[in-house]
Amino acid sequence: MTKKSDIKIFEDKKVRSVWDDETEEWYFAVVDVVEVLTESTNPTDYTKKLKKRDPELAKGWGQIVTPLSVPTAGGKQRVNCAKMEGVFRLIQSIPSPKAEPFKMWMAQVAAERLDEIADPEKAILRGADYYRAKGYTEGWINQRLQAIEMRKELTDEWKARGIEEEKDYAILTNEMTKAWSGKSVCEYKELKGLKKQNLRDNMTNLELVLNMLAEVTTTAISKSRKPDTFGQSVQIAKEGGSVAGDARKNIESRIGTSVISPLNASDKGALEIENSGIIPTTEH
Repeated sequence: MTKKSDIKIFEDKKVRSVWDDETEEWYFAVVDVVEVLTESTNPTDYTKKLKKRDPELAKGWGQIVTPLSVPTAGGKQRVNCAKMEGVFRLIQSIPSPKAEPFKMWMAQVAAERLDEIADPEKAILRGADYYRAKGYTEGWINQRLQAIEMRKELTDEWKARGIEEEKDYAILTNEMTKAWSGKSVCEYKELKGLKKQNLRDNMTNLELVLNMLAEVTTTAISKSRKPDTFGQSVQIAKEGGSVAGDARKNIESRIGTSVISPLNASDKGALEIENSGIIPTTEH
């Protein structure tokens, strides 16, 4: 199963989800579904009691749920997830006025994903709408969407080299980030005052450009060398990052200030280069 975790929103409630590329189906975190339908403060306990009340549900539980890796407060962990037919079975046992709206919501989520596969431009437009709703500027949004595409090309290349584990992606990303920015991902987020927020969503235009240069270069080197070990991919990530690192140092020597900025999305307008006070020039 080729999987991609995501967080969907139903009536302001988060529903952690995993997309399976092979079957083209969404899997939804059971605990989130139960919380949405019941508004229980302890959905795990509710689920245990539900299985006791419904022996048939308990009997088929192993066929309904699949443990998958989803985001949690302590990082990604495996939790029980169910695809749409499994969620429908769960809904049968939960008396809730939200049952029908939730079914319709799931169908819409699935349809949108299939639309995006058939027409990738729709995914781009939805991404732009998402950032626009968050209050980002149009210039920054255009840059961010390009960054998303570059990131996908890099992760696709890593997958082609047999790299699948989230922790390995994190290691490669960290090495590349250190090579171009001089900071680990953790140190970079600390500078920007971030905790669980996405680092790229808090970068200035110029930081995004340099990060993209690191990723594009890493992708190109990997495609050229076709590494067959994780260690070789780590070295390539460092090399790709160092190319962007050299560009960063060149820019900094011209503008007389660090490109690595403490600015974050709390002031979204400031993330555009022309508004952030970081304006590359050709003057020495």
